[in-house]
Amino acid sequence: MCGIYGYVTQREKSKREVMQRMGRALAHRGPDDEGEMTADSNGVGVGLGHKRLSIIDLSAAGKQPMANEDESVWLTLNGEIYNYRKLREELENKGHRFRSHSDSEVVLHLYEESGTECLDKLNGMFAFALWDGKKRSLLLARDRVGKKPLHYCLTGGELIFASEIKSLLQHPAVERDLDLRALSKYLSYEYVPAPETIFRSIKKLEPGHYLVYADGEPRVSRYWNIPMEDDPVIHRSEKQCAEELKELLERAVKRRLAADVPVGLFVSGGLDSGIVAAFAAKANNQLQCFSIGFDEPSFDESAYSKQVATSLGIRHHLKIFSSGEMLKLVQKLPQILDEPLADPSVFPLYLLSRFASEHMKVVLSGDGGDELFGGYQTFQAHKFMGCYSALPGFVKDSIRKISLHLPVSHNYLSPDYKVKQFLKGDGVSPEIRFFLWRGAFSMAEKEKLLNPDIRRELGRHNCYDDIDRYVQESGLTNSLERLLYLSMKLYLQDNNLVTVDRASMANGLEVRCPLLDQEVVE
Repeated sequence: MCGIYGYVTQREKSKREVMQRMGRALAHRGPDDEGEMTADSNGVGVGLGHKRLSIIDLSAAGKQPMANEDESVWLTLNGEIYNYRKLREELENKGHRFRSHSDSEVVLHLYEESGTECLDKLNGMFAFALWDGKKRSLLLARDRVGKKPLHYCLTGGELIFASEIKSLLQHPAVERDLDLRALSKYLSYEYVPAPETIFRSIKKLEPGHYLVYADGEPRVSRYWNIPMEDDPVIHRSEKQCAEELKELLERAVKRRLAADVPVGLFVSGGLDSGIVAAFAAKANNQLQCFSIGFDEPSFDESAYSKQVATSLGIRHHLKIFSSGEMLKLVQKLPQILDEPLADPSVFPLYLLSRFASEHMKVVLSGDGGDELFGGYQTFQAHKFMGCYSALPGFVKDSIRKISLHLPVSHNYLSPDYKVKQFLKGDGVSPEIRFFLWRGAFSMAEKEKLLNPDIRRELGRHNCYDDIDRYVQESGLTNSLERLLYLSMKLYLQDNNLVTVDRASMANGLEVRCPLLDQEVVE
């Protein structure tokens, strides 16, 4: 896993000192090596930078930015391509010659062979920038579900990109004005949905998309989307489906155990990480797993992680943290996150990543299971709301009055919190209700937070327009299928995967997610 950054400009020659500043802001993502390329040709200046966390081909041959034979194509890539060995063999049979054993070089030759269609063949987690000197074009691309981040800014004949916003802000052409619409969305979702960021001038490249920048013009295209159907025709029994899923998961885990450094596991004690650990232990009986616990009982699940590790015969590393240690991390948040994100899981994830990075460079996690298989309690609440909505008005009024007098508890997901959150969703569409339950503020509460000037500027802005866009894009009519799709498109890609990436990469640790393997998702 690495950090990438750079720019293409038609206004001036490339500036090495700007590149160096951008690179320093991403040093945490790649502590093992670094490289930069700058060139000026026919009025176009280009710079590509790379901070390396060495996982595959640890030699100097794997250094980036990486070029093809005649140096007409250059690549800087963050991520892992899991099917690179198969792709390499196919390319070698077509006459391509390789200088390294890295997965990144496969992307270079695959682009030479098939252009942007190379993305259809890549199975992995990635964000990359590729400069084609002959076409004088820059290709930015991001993996299918958004495991790896990529941000960019278009300003006055210039495109600037980086893995994290903090790197973009080192470039003098990037403006820092806040986007009030993004702020409004943040207060509703607790994160800023792609393609927006909290800065008006900076965008996120959406998962499953690529951007081609040529002659000063950007063109964004989608190459993949989550396949969903309202009523798919299934000619197999539940048992047959389960067996197929088992085979897919086993393959997905094996793919992610491939590395030139040791690979470990995150084990929380839950179903998702437990399933990943079970398949990993089957493939390699020498694995180690990592868990953390807390001195606050309602948040501590270390007993379950011990149970999973013991049952699978995996060497277990456990560390217990105090609430004071968690509190100290608050001051560090601005260094970890580039824009507002209100998910408190960033604290335990950061501590777990720091702990695991003392022993490993790569770990497997169970991320994605809740979104794929409907694991969140909000899916259960969605079913229960059907019964609640059928109650007479006077009964619902009585329930609301009772909820106001419930004793407040500070335990994790306490009963009073669940009841009050549930009642927020009464009377709105299932899709908006789902995200009201996951957020902090209702529309009325948010109105009170914003001063009159901001409210006037926002006008009739619909902070849930992302939900509308994704619902229309999906073509789904079944509300449960819509919620599953929206969970992947919003909560997973813009909250969970961002949290995992920032917390792990702040500690130079790569996290791989077998449940989000392309074959499993499809």
